[in-house]
Amino acid sequence: MTIAAVAVQSITEELKAIREDVQFIKTHLFDPDTIMTIDEERRFQQALQELKTGKTTPLSALKKELGL
Repeated sequence: MTIAAVAVQSITEELKAIREDVQFIKTHLFDPDTIMTIDEERRFQQALQELKTGKTTPLSALKKELGL
């Protein structure tokens, strides 16, 4: 095998290893959007409370009010 062929084979093997690493990272990557911040949790709880107490506006009423 020539030096060039060995280099190409070596590069090909390295690229395969890198591709496997990238796939592993994609599979196990932490998604920060799946965790609420303290402020987001507070606003979410507030929205749930408003929904339970009837302080929300139905989408149909909002669309009517906006003329949509």
